[in-house]
Amino acid sequence: MSLIDEVRLLPWTGPEGKPCYLSGDGVGFMSRLADNVEAAQLGLAGDLIEEAQQVLAERAWTPGELHLLAMQLTEALVNVHRIAQSQGARLPAPAYEEPNAIDDEEDLMANPRD
Repeated sequence: MSLIDEVRLLPWTGPEGKPCYLSGDGVGFMSRLADNVEAAQLGLAGDLIEEAQQVLAERAWTPGELHLLAMQLTEALVNVHRIAQSQGARLPAPAYEEPNAIDDEEDLMANPRD
């Protein structure tokens, strides 16, 4: 296993905005903290989506409100993107990434893996 396979991208950045990584087995205090921060960030992003839908539905916003909403949505999107990268990096490689696992689309349709 390479070093890249053993580290986890954390849901926060360092003081200079650089990514933070955690090396370990994924069951310690820092892993649980990262899980909790990710859950909070995803929850806040969901709340922000609802707020954005309400603001946009009213069609009575000010430029300042739209600017604030855009800033908040951007921050939430950055967080969700980092979470997706982190979780995606920890998933096992799917079978179709293995050489010769699927020769073409017809094989996939003939032998679905559901």
